[in-house]
Parts: sequence; C-alpha cells; structure tokens
Amino acid sequence: MYTIQENNTYTLEVKRSKFIAKTYKVNNVLDVNSILLAIKEEYYDATHYCYAYIINDQKKCSDDNEPSGTAGLPILQVLEKNHLNMVLCVVVRYFGGIKLGAGGLLRAYTKASSNVVKASKLIEIIPSLTIEITTTYEDQKTLDYIIKNYKYQKIYNEDIKYIITLPKKDIDKLSSYHYTIINEE
Repeated sequence: MYTIQENNTYTLEVKRSKFIAKTYKVNNVLDVNSILLAIKEEYYDATHYCYAYIINDQKKCSDDNEPSGTAGLPILQVLEKNHLNMVLCVVVRYFGGIKLGAGGLLRAYTKASSNVVKASKLIEIIPSLTIEITTTYEDQKTLDYIIKNYKYQKIYNEDIKYIITLPKKDIDKLSSYHYTIINEE
C-alpha cells in the first residue's frame, strides 16, 4: 500500500469544461468532510465536486449529480489501481457549455485523477506497532542498542518504561522482552 507524501493539484480542460483534480492525505472521514467543505467554499461557483477516498477498509465515491458511474467510480478505480490508502481525490468541474456524454465524462474524470496521482510523490505505508516495554536500569544499554533505529521514548521510575514505535516486521528483534501492544497501524 502507498499514500501520497503531500497534497497535489492537476488541471485538465476538455471542450471548455475545466476539471481540477486534487489529492489529499487523510487520516479519517472527519478529514474528508472538512476538506470537502473547504473545497466547496474555495470553488463555490463550480458545477460538480466529485470525489473518492480510501481509508483502510473504508471506500467511498460520489458522482455529485454527474451521470451515475461517470465520475466517482472512475476516481476510486484510479486510487485502487495505484494501491493507495489514506487518500482523498476530489475533481472539481466547471461546465464549459458542451455536453461530453457518459464516455467523455468517464475519460475526463479518469484522466484528471490519474494525472494528479502521477504528479504526486507516493510513499509506501509500512505497517507499524507501538509497544511498551518495562526493563531494569542494568538492561538499558542493551535495549537502547536494539531499538536505536526506531522512534522511542523513555520514562524513568523504579524501572525504565519504553514506548517504542517500529515496523511490524521487526517485532521479532524484541522477542526476548515482554511487551504490550499499545497501537497498531
């Protein structure tokens, strides 16, 4: 799975209709809703705001009153074809006065969303874990060495509590320690 490194925009013109495709990195549906509201405010005079998103197991698309299956579904298929996750793609359309027909709309929305994804830098999503390990002061150096390449935090008390975030595939490196999983992404 991949996501985008940063938001991006691509503009396409087809028979005087303008298609403004935008990609956004999102974490949840609340992000999607706030971005859609902001887009509708920014492009208040646009004709359609078609979109699709994939957030883990959640997928949704909207044709926003374009003929059924000509806008949202093609955008969603572009996201799926590129193995994207945690991404929202919105295509804002300004009607140019010439009807494109179902095939023309399908091609335009596909091309706009494909090109905005191509213009985006994709980064691989690496499944990770956040774990907690409690250890003694004597064992601190050993554990510090094992986890030196990971993001971690130490809390000093009678013992030392570590909060460590690491790729799931590396959990075996800590098999000699008793750990508790705090979060899984």
